[in-house]
Amino acid sequence: MVEALWTAREMAGHRGGHGVGFYVAALSFAQSLWLEGKPAQALLQMNKALMADLDGGERELLEWPLPYAAKVWVMRRAGVAEFLGNPVRHYQHLATRMSGPRAELRTWRAWACMHSAERVLGREGFSRDEEQIAREGVVVPAWGEVVEKLGEMGLRGEGELVGNLQSMEQVDLP
Repeated sequence: MVEALWTAREMAGHRGGHGVGFYVAALSFAQSLWLEGKPAQALLQMNKALMADLDGGERELLEWPLPYAAKVWVMRRAGVAEFLGNPVRHYQHLATRMSGPRAELRTWRAWACMHSAERVLGREGFSRDEEQIAREGVVVPAWGEVVEKLGEMGLRGEGELVGNLQSMEQVDLP
């Protein structure tokens, strides 16, 4: 639990690095943003955490696991008066425009988040970008393929972690 509200200033010290310190800082900032009533910004910081270059053996992952369940938790609890944006469309765009280090892994992570958002939020008011799909010939991978790819490419246990989200109605955090 963060002890004080964070600002972008706290993240600035991690600019340019994508190691475990960056990972924990991004998740701490996400938690702070949630506490401020900013769920959309919290989700964006969790996206940043998934950009971290981790090998899976970091002890910090025990306290700060990959934030798939945390994203579900935020989407389920965002108040109607709080800005959430359209996470489904956001993750679709993220998956189809990925670049930089570990782009393929990060693409599969974005697809996992898109499917999670659809399951948690439903399609009404949180639709895919059908125009982009038609215009660019985007093929949205099935849930099973996403889980399989994350099992192959992700951190040890990541495929299983994501696969367990299939019953997202039961996902909860203390």
